[in-house]
Amino acid sequence: MSKNYRAELVGCFGNPIDENPTGVVEEAAFFEKGLNYRYLTVLVKAEDLGKAMDGVRAFHMRGVNLTIPHKVAVLQYLDELSEAAEIIGAVNTVVNNNGVLFGENTDGKGYLMSLVDEGVDVAGKHIAVLGAGGAARAIAVECALAGAKKITVINGNETRGQELVSLLNRRTNASAVYLPWKGTVDIPQDADILSNATSVGLYPNTDQRPDINYDTIRSDMVVTDVIFNDPNSLFLGEAKRRGAKTVNGLGMLARQGALNFKLWTGVDAPQELMMETLKKEFGL
Repeated sequence: MSKNYRAELVGCFGNPIDENPTGVVEEAAFFEKGLNYRYLTVLVKAEDLGKAMDGVRAFHMRGVNLTIPHKVAVLQYLDELSEAAEIIGAVNTVVNNNGVLFGENTDGKGYLMSLVDEGVDVAGKHIAVLGAGGAARAIAVECALAGAKKITVINGNETRGQELVSLLNRRTNASAVYLPWKGTVDIPQDADILSNATSVGLYPNTDQRPDINYDTIRSDMVVTDVIFNDPNSLFLGEAKRRGAKTVNGLGMLARQGALNFKLWTGVDAPQELMMETLKKEFGL
């Protein structure tokens, strides 16, 4: 049999993208499993997304991840969607099945798995979500489908916030409400879990934090952040100082990375290795 020198290509499209460590994690997993795959971390600006998705087909890439600002915009370039991705209205993972681009969303699933790892169950809980973009939609929908009792969407853009609330009320059993984010916002006092699903605090803006009244965070709350770079965000630091249990974005990243790995390769991911690789990258 002749040798095959062509690696299967996967990757991530985004802007900003330089500080995204997903490639290190996925490549460590490929090596562990003896798979000839390569993960490309690619800067793709919003106006170039269509060309980039054409490239997925042209290069016969096995698939890609999408991050800011492409998770919703990519929908127009896809052929098929999973049920979850269709409800959420955002995609973070694409699988190329012989030229047919299939969109899935593993963000919310990875988020829920990271909470389970920390002994947190969303069933019957009130979840307050900061933001209404791709990550927020995934988290809110998956929490609702997992049995959350109430979802409060806190967002500055009322149209987007109300759209997500309408979606949740229409397609899930959770009760969803919109809370306008005008200036410094108070967190509802009956919220059990607070999730920052915005990009505030993401590198290089690690000196920023969401504009909320941090004194409305209770010690019996669980406070989570999708930010993984820096995982020790100012947002979580403020919550920790008020006695809340905190969960950073590393678990979500590792868990959704494992789901992506299986979608692309058909092989179960080495999840412990992926988490340890992430921790090593951040010196934890």
